[in-house]
Amino acid sequence: MPDAKHDLLVIGAGPGGYVAAIRAAQLGLDTACVEKVRELGGTCLRIGCIPSKALLESSEQYAHAQSGLGVHGVAVSGVALDLEKMLARKDRVVKTLTGGVAALFHKNKITRYRGHARLQAPGRVVIDAAGGSTAVEAERIVIATGSETAALPGVEFDGDRIGTSTEALAYPAVPERLIVIGAGYIGLEMGSVWRRLGARVTVLEYLDRILPGMDREIAAEAQKLFTKQGFRFRLGCRVTGARVEGDRCIVAIDGEEPLSADRVLVAVGRRPNTAGLGLEALGIATDAQGRIPVDDRYQTSVPGVFAIGDVIVGPMLAHKAEEEGIACVERIVTGYGHVNYDAIPGVCYTHPEVAAVGKTEEQLAAAGIAFRKGKFPFRANGRARSLGAVDGFVKMLADAETDRLLGVHVIGPRAGDLIAEAAVAIEFGASAEDVARSSHAHPTLAETLKETALDLDGRAIHF
Repeated sequence: MPDAKHDLLVIGAGPGGYVAAIRAAQLGLDTACVEKVRELGGTCLRIGCIPSKALLESSEQYAHAQSGLGVHGVAVSGVALDLEKMLARKDRVVKTLTGGVAALFHKNKITRYRGHARLQAPGRVVIDAAGGSTAVEAERIVIATGSETAALPGVEFDGDRIGTSTEALAYPAVPERLIVIGAGYIGLEMGSVWRRLGARVTVLEYLDRILPGMDREIAAEAQKLFTKQGFRFRLGCRVTGARVEGDRCIVAIDGEEPLSADRVLVAVGRRPNTAGLGLEALGIATDAQGRIPVDDRYQTSVPGVFAIGDVIVGPMLAHKAEEEGIACVERIVTGYGHVNYDAIPGVCYTHPEVAAVGKTEEQLAAAGIAFRKGKFPFRANGRARSLGAVDGFVKMLADAETDRLLGVHVIGPRAGDLIAEAAVAIEFGASAEDVARSSHAHPTLAETLKETALDLDGRAIHF
């Protein structure tokens, strides 16, 4: 006999899992959620999205106080870094939000189990914890266990000097030299934090470009701006190993002299966290990348067992997992749920920010889709001039025949906020003309989207 029964059991309390559990409870299901660590919120909230953004904001404030206020007529002297206080603030932000998720579980009467969940049979999960095991049965099971940092052959993690973004969130002192392996979102964001605080940052990337997956023109502009800030980039190089020797970290590069640094951050991507779930007990096979195949209802090959978020195909983004969690549960209960994968934005929270939604220019060209392109620079925008943040531009791609928006790409101030308008426009099938004809408040950064839409037709007003 099981120790407990529920209508729906979610494995994992990250953005996909806890949101799915809340929506299921709202729809009237007796819902439970299993999480192996004490704090709710998953990697994103505990050691990912939230703490990194807290440090990005604090480090940007520090850098701005050091050298960005003089142009505004504000004279500042004696600016000093209190790293301990900065890290403590980051921890408070995380604690507040993990506590908020716990409060939402209580509000929605969601049963919480702490431990490691193993699928034992369809509709049956065993939860292993320090105090013993608990058998739980549920009519529906949703796997939302997220992802973990991918390893790199030859790199010896020591949990301190050579580590992942988790260690980089809590360096006890600013490293004199930091090597970042990987030029994606995570590497550039955490590299930005420590560069602003005084580290000399070198980024090593196997590809011939930074920000893989982003529009190449946008990525090239980002590299140019980051280089001006002090980043050193080594592209097209293959890291073959990294080890600690005394008080230094040594990074080996194929065909080149090894590099030395105080710390090494490995940020070469993530892999689905599916090991130890007991998938084999149910006959669920993962693909070559370790992902769980699902149908358009997010159901696996076993009826009643579903999967969402980083463990299935698609970008490993917290908001993508949230949308899938809601859609999965709504399809279970109502028969209908919706996720438009063309309208899921991505944001790199560097300075300037980089954001995108929809297709890149390279993707459209490869697919043989005829398109028109519009661009507008932030230096021609009044609000950007007032902020003193004029680097970057907006790029808009529209179908050459129908004018429907296919992709929007932004590098510039508050790009992560601006991209929301573009995501809504693509979600509703808007044309560039729709954006161009919509009134945008003046002076705002959002006017750059309107001007870019106008530029698609060769009629930008302010450039």
